[in-house]
Amino acid sequence: MQPSTGYALLGDQRLAYQVLGDGPVDLVIAPSWFSSFDLEWEEPLIRRFLERLGRHARVIRLDRRGSGASDPFGPNSLPVWEAFAEDIRCVMDAVSSENAILYADGDAGPLGLLFAATHPERVRGLVLFNTSARFLADADYEIGIPAELADHYAQMISEDWGTGEEIAMYAPSRAEDPEFRRWIGRFMRAVTTPSSVKRYMEGVIVSDARGVLESIEVPTLILHPIASEVISIDHSRYLADHIADSSLVELTGPPDAFPMFALVDQVLPAMESFISGSPSPAPTERTLATVLFTDIVESTMRAGQLGDQKWRRLLDQHDEAVRRDIVLYSGELIKNTGDGILATFDGPGRAVQFATGLKDDLAEISLTIRTGIHTGEVERRQSDIGGMAVHLGARIMAAAEPGEIWVSRTVRDLVIGSPLRFVDRGVHALKGIEGEWQLYAVAAT
Repeated sequence: MQPSTGYALLGDQRLAYQVLGDGPVDLVIAPSWFSSFDLEWEEPLIRRFLERLGRHARVIRLDRRGSGASDPFGPNSLPVWEAFAEDIRCVMDAVSSENAILYADGDAGPLGLLFAATHPERVRGLVLFNTSARFLADADYEIGIPAELADHYAQMISEDWGTGEEIAMYAPSRAEDPEFRRWIGRFMRAVTTPSSVKRYMEGVIVSDARGVLESIEVPTLILHPIASEVISIDHSRYLADHIADSSLVELTGPPDAFPMFALVDQVLPAMESFISGSPSPAPTERTLATVLFTDIVESTMRAGQLGDQKWRRLLDQHDEAVRRDIVLYSGELIKNTGDGILATFDGPGRAVQFATGLKDDLAEISLTIRTGIHTGEVERRQSDIGGMAVHLGARIMAAAEPGEIWVSRTVRDLVIGSPLRFVDRGVHALKGIEGEWQLYAVAAT
């Protein structure tokens, strides 16, 4: 029986979700591509796949913002994967899911990786199918798609969208089934437009979540068709090499990009075994976080010019702006550092938004700050944090020019595909930290 659709509230936006099955473990299916609950439920093989998973787990599905029955995105500049991670957390809260196994396939791979790294207490296991941390080739990632081929790929998808021709690429095992071709064409025409899917694919292609792989500590099952043409199996072999507690199952058969058609007899037993054997998440003191430091420029000189009383009032206004903006961008104020702050955020996009808003707010009271941002593993120490990521954030802030927000390459890579833009500030040696670091300034909008 098709489950009913509920709605979770994320601010003033509504996120559609469905829950089926009553197994002892929650399984969240990360939203990939574009979806429509009702149309997907019409396809018998998709329905059987979900129903069988529902025998072993409570399956939680959601339409991400901008797709299916969920509201469109509001006006913000969050990187797409960071926004989708927010969608998952919102729906998990709505259905009282404290922690779950997270399943992500295809273009949802970076989302699953980011969520598992930044919310380890909410994820007890990760299942990845036919996906990657990065899709585009780079000097240090030769297995990716060449840029010119990626552009052609996005254009081809847009041109074929809604015709049924897409099936030859994504589910070749069903390519000769005329009824299925009609259904997939109708499905794609219903969920989005050719121009929308082209813009989405252009963002997917440049995503890069390699920087979070070493922070993933949950058990991870990686499934990939050996014959896959859309995403080479070398991508999953890379994932297996860089995620500590992971196992890779290489699937034989047709190169389908989805598991519920010709590969179901290999995928479901592997998933069922993983689900039944997944332990509860262990309490962790280490997690991936975006670390942000600020410092008031020439604070000693300003204090001397103003005198203690006026300077104290100005600092009070600074602190009030910090408290207001930290709530607005869902951050956590760790501590004041004399003439600045240390704060953390779930994702780098929110950290950049906060830094930009705070800089503008403080300019109104004639305070100039410099800001440094880095994403990496931090160690929780009661109300404080430690670790190399904290030291890096502090050093990046110290290197920044007055009035500028500087970020590490890790931050830049994680927000690629968002409206955020950066200016290369060159390679820097940071005091007390080995190696050289490529730094970027957030470009003015």
